[in-house]
Amino acid sequence: MCTAITYSTKDHYFGRNLDLEYSYKETVTITPRNYEFKFRNVKKIDKHYAIIGMAYIANNYPLYYDAINEKGVGMAGLNFPENADYKEIEENKDNIAPFEFIPWILTQCSNIEEVKELLKGINIALINFSDELPASPLHWIISDKEKSITVESVKDGLKIYDNPVGVLTNNPTFDIQMFNLNNYMNLSIEPPVNNFSKKLNLKTYSRGMGAIGMPGDLSSASRFVKATFTKMNSLSGDSEGESVSQFFHILGSVEQQRGCVHMGGDKYEITIYSSCCNMDKGIYYYKTYDNSQITGVDMYKENLDGNELINYDLVKKQEILMQN
Repeated sequence: MCTAITYSTKDHYFGRNLDLEYSYKETVTITPRNYEFKFRNVKKIDKHYAIIGMAYIANNYPLYYDAINEKGVGMAGLNFPENADYKEIEENKDNIAPFEFIPWILTQCSNIEEVKELLKGINIALINFSDELPASPLHWIISDKEKSITVESVKDGLKIYDNPVGVLTNNPTFDIQMFNLNNYMNLSIEPPVNNFSKKLNLKTYSRGMGAIGMPGDLSSASRFVKATFTKMNSLSGDSEGESVSQFFHILGSVEQQRGCVHMGGDKYEITIYSSCCNMDKGIYYYKTYDNSQITGVDMYKENLDGNELINYDLVKKQEILMQN
């Protein structure tokens, strides 16, 4: 499963944990402004905003997991099993395949208001990329530098939710996730007070007891609560180093370690990578499960007026700095 968040200091940041039991050969991929995006049921787009993100490239097509564009709009697709419901082709609609949804939005939109306008005509259609790569059940978080929304295609149709916390995990649906936060309004960063009984002299015996009751398991509902609490109370300096470091610490509060979620046989779900995008500077930072060093790719150091994909293999071997 997965967790995506936003975070702001002086700059604005967007990223996610990708939690799965397997990995494709994903790369940090830059799509320049003149790359020709072909879509299955709508007109191609050959001049557009440049994009940087994590993608699996199949037949020279970037299948983005998460990305930002040069205008500071970010988008990530997260696993949404049992709830995702894609539709048949509809006339007078923009019929977009799930794998096309991220480029469809990021090539054209410079803010959330433009995203909402584009979504008015969309139908997320049941279209596979190929027989080997069928449509994944997903829902999406889309953010600009100020706001976030969640988009879910379910049996009742396309749902678009304002996302005031800037967090998304997996199941259940987003409206239920938000309602569930009501159960945790007692959590606090402050020491607890004794509301149990005035007849008992109860005292705090440890720091952090104000957050007793916060879920710590790896389910998507619990990760939503913990990531939201951590993000909403998180503080850091506003330098790039402090901001990026804090972003990864927030994601680290809900990362998955090998051996804790058994998927059968010898498969275990892990946090394959964590990403952090500076939406103002166009820099994509990442860490992988076996390499905790932060690595970055700056889209503006590439030719963004080109027409060919640019990609960087992930640095997966652990980098350790020895001081003696």
